[in-house]
Amino acid sequence: MASVNKVILVGNLGADPEVRYLPSGDAVANLRIATTDRYKDKQSGEMKEATEWHRVSMFGKLAEIAGQYLRKGSSVYIEGRIRTRKWQDQSGQDKYSTEIVADQMQMLGGRGGASDGDSDSGTDRSASQQSPDSAQRSAPTGQRQPPARRQPAQAPSNGFGDFDDDIPFRQPAALDGIPFRYDGAPMY
Repeated sequence: MASVNKVILVGNLGADPEVRYLPSGDAVANLRIATTDRYKDKQSGEMKEATEWHRVSMFGKLAEIAGQYLRKGSSVYIEGRIRTRKWQDQSGQDKYSTEIVADQMQMLGGRGGASDGDSDSGTDRSASQQSPDSAQRSAPTGQRQPPARRQPAQAPSNGFGDFDDDIPFRQPAALDGIPFRYDGAPMY
């Protein structure tokens, strides 16, 4: 029988992503994501919350995009698989660490946490919408480059100041809450 190892998380980052580069130049991002379950306590009738913390790792372009756009408090949708790693501590004891290796990511809640003052008409930014050069790899120092500020669009003088003919051709962020998949290929 076939097996399935699939994880779907919707949660908030507990800290900024930790991005580093491997000797090969590939990016690796580590995230800590909190998910909170709300339930009614049967004995007291009170609403309670239970928060779980998840370690999430991502690689390559997805890691670069996470490092560039995600910040502490950002809401994010993650799809991936569970992986348990075995390692030895300084005393030689075997240790185990379980984490989620992400292969899909959808940024939720608009620009959440971005403090550059720009708004994007309330639309979500997703990994699938980034142009191939938008998350350029910096030197392998692990330093993040801040996103470049966009210049405000000039209103046309033909009386259609709020008309943007590019909108019908934009990639939508999601349909009915289902995120688009990012497979690394440029989407034009």
